[in-house]
This record gives sequence, C-alpha cells and structure tokens, in this order.
Amino acid sequence: MIADALRMAVGTLTTVRVPAPGLIDRRVAGGAMVLAPLAVVPLAAAASMIVFLGELAGLPAFASAALALGVVALGSRGLHLDGLADTADGLGASYDRARALEVMRRGDSGPTGIATLVLVLLVQAGALAGAISAGHGIAAAAAAVIAGRGVLSLCCARGVPSARPEGLGATVAGSVPVWTAAVVFAVLAGAAALVFPWWRGLLAVTLGYLAASALLARCVQRLGGVTGDVLGGCVEVAVAGVLLALSF
Repeated sequence: MIADALRMAVGTLTTVRVPAPGLIDRRVAGGAMVLAPLAVVPLAAAASMIVFLGELAGLPAFASAALALGVVALGSRGLHLDGLADTADGLGASYDRARALEVMRRGDSGPTGIATLVLVLLVQAGALAGAISAGHGIAAAAAAVIAGRGVLSLCCARGVPSARPEGLGATVAGSVPVWTAAVVFAVLAGAAALVFPWWRGLLAVTLGYLAASALLARCVQRLGGVTGDVLGGCVEVAVAGVLLALSF
C-alpha cells in the first residue's frame, strides 16, 4: 500500500516517471496525500540548486527566485498553478455553487484567475528573493516546496467533504485521518525549526498552513468541499505563506 501511495504521489505531483500504482483506492489516495512532501523532494532539490547556481553566477535575487519557481512549475506540470487560477475563477464567478463549479470545470482562465495567479507568483518570487538576499534562499526554496505540499493532507483530512461526486477531489477528500494530518504538520514544523532559527521555522510552516486553511474554509463554504483545483490552490498559497515568513 505504501509503495502504491508513493507511486501515486510522485506520478501525480511531479513529472518524474514511476511505475503506475498497482491499485488506487481511498487508502492509497490518502497515503499519497500524506507522502506528498516526500514525493516532491526532487522538485525541492531542483529549486535549491537553481538558487545556488544563481548566487554562484551573481544573478539578481529576483531572477534566481523566478527561475527556481519556474523549474518547480515545470516539474509539476503547472498542476497547482492551474488549480489556483481555476479556483479563483470559480470563487469569483458566482455565489451559485453549481455555476462556480461549472466555471472551474471548464479549465480556461478568466480575468480573476489570471490576476490571482500573477499576484501569488509575484508574492512567491519576491519573498524568495528576500530569503536569497537574507542568505538562506537555498533552504527557503526547499522548505517552501516541501511544506507547501504538506497541506494536502490537511485538505484531505476526514471531515472535509468533496465538492463533486467524481474527480480527484472525490477520490482523496476525507481520506486522511485527522491525527495523521497533524503528524505531517508536526514533522514539517519540527524539521523547519531545525533548519532555520526555531521560531522562524515554526512561523514559516504555520503561516503556510494558515494560508491554505483560509482558502480551504472559503472553498468548503462556497463550493461545498474540495476539488482537485482547490487542492492545487491551497498548495500555492501555502508556498507563498512559507516564503513570506522566510523572506526577511
């Protein structure tokens, strides 16, 4: 089950080629969400390497940050960025739940989605540039990628419903025990506290989780639950939150 869950996580969240899971059920799907931070370690390493090479080459901090975020986007097929844009379009389209979900299903980005995408990416790039200028950009890039995917277990914790009866959201919604999601948070926060000054590490992971929780709560209220797009949106706002806390 763990092997299938890891394969599902890597295959879904990255472009790394792995064998297909032998079985995908709710247990495997929940395990994939729990193992998401582990699955994206290659993306975290790539982002850190770009920051390192940028510093070595004397690139401006913002340029290095933008390149690092671009590599992560390519390495995840732009999955979460697309989800963020679609979620923003859905939330901005109508107070009617069915109408909002239909807008999200279409997949084409409207003005709200594009504006949200640009603003969040600017925040991420600016915050990572700040971390690079402060001397801990390499660690900040990795921490943001890994902790950002950690919120997937929170979004899929038991008690969080699916907005639709089908799709990725329906497969993973409510598939993670609450205590497991709490353990994922504790492990990520503890690791960050060891890498950075303890208060900064705790603040970074906590702020990322709070940002994701705010979006998650809004989506549950407006849409009735989570979808695959909502999961992607929560990842991106969590990354922004982590980087903001590490930007100074």
